[in-house]
Amino acid sequence: MKTIKQIFSKNILHILSVLAGVLIGWIIFDGNTAETTLTESQTLTEKESEIWTCSMHPQIKMDTKGKCPICAMDLIPLKSKTSKDEAVGDYEIQMSEEAIALANVQTVRVSKENPEKTIRLYGKIVPDERSLQSQAAYVGGRIESLAINFTGETVAKGQTLATLYSPDLFTAQQELLQAASMKNPLLLNAAKEKLLLWNMTEAQIEEILKSGKASSSVDIKANTSGIVMTKRVNRGDYISQGDILFDIANLSQVWAVFNAFEKDLPFLQKNDKVKFTLSALPGKIFSGKISFIDPIINATTRTARIRVEIDNHKMELKPEMYATAEISTTLKGLEGKITVPQSAVLWTGKRSIVYVRHEHMSMPTFQLREIELGPSLGGSYVVLEGLKEGEEVVSSGAYVIDASAQLEGKPSMMNNNNHNDQLHHSHDSHSHNSVKHAMFRVEGNCNMCKERIENAAKEVIGVISAHWDKEEKIIHLQYDSDKTNEKEISKSIANKGHDTETIKADNDTYIQLPACCQYRKQ
Repeated sequence: MKTIKQIFSKNILHILSVLAGVLIGWIIFDGNTAETTLTESQTLTEKESEIWTCSMHPQIKMDTKGKCPICAMDLIPLKSKTSKDEAVGDYEIQMSEEAIALANVQTVRVSKENPEKTIRLYGKIVPDERSLQSQAAYVGGRIESLAINFTGETVAKGQTLATLYSPDLFTAQQELLQAASMKNPLLLNAAKEKLLLWNMTEAQIEEILKSGKASSSVDIKANTSGIVMTKRVNRGDYISQGDILFDIANLSQVWAVFNAFEKDLPFLQKNDKVKFTLSALPGKIFSGKISFIDPIINATTRTARIRVEIDNHKMELKPEMYATAEISTTLKGLEGKITVPQSAVLWTGKRSIVYVRHEHMSMPTFQLREIELGPSLGGSYVVLEGLKEGEEVVSSGAYVIDASAQLEGKPSMMNNNNHNDQLHHSHDSHSHNSVKHAMFRVEGNCNMCKERIENAAKEVIGVISAHWDKEEKIIHLQYDSDKTNEKEISKSIANKGHDTETIKADNDTYIQLPACCQYRKQ
């Protein structure tokens, strides 16, 4: 028979076992539940703390993922409001990797170089002015016959050009024969000299003396070899002494004459080597040296003529052929200067700005930097001050970064007053939402087109910034939608002669553009 002590001990062990099982089960199930609940809570908090924006419309800022209310594109994460980011200065802007990829932000590391400027010039082939000669009549009379009947005909020196009937010349020949018959050397020499002054040749005079007969007609001989540029007389015309019969040019040497803008003249010097091509002879490159720079600027075109002398014995180069030249010259006094791509510079007319990537930040951070520009090198600029060798500069997408800075109320291309603009952006949400970004196609060819297109856009009230990409033919705009719209901007550009996606420029305006700017293919 069990004792009361044994029964009590057995019950105690059973109770302890049950309590231990309950405790283990609570630890396993309730602990995991608590952990799961904490994790979900953290994830929810992180999701709620993230800011979402549109890559095409950076003014859109939403707390939840979704689609852009303007273009219906998927929103991308901008940055977390509760993340422990590094301290960002007033002149710095942070962007997520996704935003950078979608905005196609690219950077380039700058270095010191010996800047070389390539100048493109446009011109044409003209005759060498020193070879131009006018075939004039040395004595009056009537044209009996012409040996040259059309412009462009080739003549040789001494060739007969025309036959002239001249009573004065007939009288002079009779005086020659009379002096010869009198055997008076002084009179004979005087008569010969008179005929020589009237452009008769020694052979013609000897023929008159030999035949003993005076002729009322005389042949007019060419003074030079070349091409007849102008024919001024016809058979039967009466002419006076000194009248011009033909204009003749020797085209064995010609000039290539180019027009250089006044801003490029400081980089051009006599004897600089020039390479040029002709649209009539594609694939062939001609070269020469600058022989003359016109000291006078054309008041209308703001250009000066640059002359290059070219040998043309093969007669390949014909007057009025269009030519395009390139001159590469090293900029003296600017050796060892930093250069940046033209696309990296945001220019407001007063300030030149670039965005420099911060190297020591874990999240992509870009700093606004004001620089001083030197000469333009075509596709790049010389930087006189503001950058150091090795710094990483945004070469593509700077406008997107600048737009983000504007929307956050930070200093930007158009906003240089940090405190006033921060106050404005934090209290004027209507103005904040009215800033729009747009881009559309605009036709054009060169840097002259770029300046004309951007200026036309900026003339519209409400346009904040305008940048036309010459390669892509796309204009990027920032404008206040409360003051203007894309249609008005497009109309302003078309009024300057450039077709846009929606408006075609008037033909009369288009044909007034310089030849290099005319983009419509015939």
